Amino acid sequence: MLVYEIMPGEKRIIAGVYHLSKVLGRHFALQDINFQLANGEFVFLVGPSGAGKSTLLRMMYMDDIPDSGQVIMGAHVSTMMKRRNIPRLRRRIGIVFQDFRLIEDRNVFENVALAMKVAGIGITEIKHEMTNILTRVGLYHKRYEFPGALSGGEQQRVAIARAVANKPAVLLADEPTGNLDPMVTRGILELLFKINSGGTAVLMATHDVELVKSFGQRIIYLQDGKIVKDKEMLFRGNLRESISNSRVDHRAKKFTEHSIGEDYDGKRGR
Repeated sequence: MLVYEIMPGEKRIIAGVYHLSKVLGRHFALQDINFQLANGEFVFLVGPSGAGKSTLLRMMYMDDIPDSGQVIMGAHVSTMMKRRNIPRLRRRIGIVFQDFRLIEDRNVFENVALAMKVAGIGITEIKHEMTNILTRVGLYHKRYEFPGALSGGEQQRVAIARAVANKPAVLLADEPTGNLDPMVTRGILELLFKINSGGTAVLMATHDVELVKSFGQRIIYLQDGKIVKDKEMLFRGNLRESISNSRVDHRAKKFTEHSIGEDYDGKRGR
């Protein structure tokens, strides 16, 4: 299970991708990808649509197999992984998708509890933990609501709650704000930073370069299936203050202030 006892200040590599390549058709979807993720890191995986971000994340939770190279997630190595053990791995890392992937005929409580139940956690412990989990994502008061009654931002919060229910060491988020407006985007990022501050390493894919530049986190730039830049950036100061001073907050304010019928640049829509 991808949960480690880490001494304060200790850094440990908990995930790695080594010389990974994937060919789709006649072209490389990914070519010679190399990087490592340490405990407690928050890393943005940035690149335009088609750069290979989603393909890379699928390789990391072993939903797809590389043509060469390998992925190591905790004690799990892709080149040695037996297919029957892949579901066990996926239950022990957190995965958040752009399209939520909630079970429509189950309420918030049931969607999150199912992830814990599949991991073998007993109902008594599930009930005990659920209050804390849903409170952290701000949805305890909506625990009996069904996905169809929730906003997009609320559904994504449920998806995040489900992903962290089993206290994974790594959370993989594939464009978690891609379908959300700027105000909701800010809230989701705040939640992901909050989860990260509790010790969970986060790797978040996004196509929005400008969105992430101001946070001071490590950014891996992916273009045409290759890593073109991976520069370590250390954050100093108050993270919430950084969010408030960032383009996320600027976009959120612009979104709430613009008139009906105008786009975000203040131009009148047709």
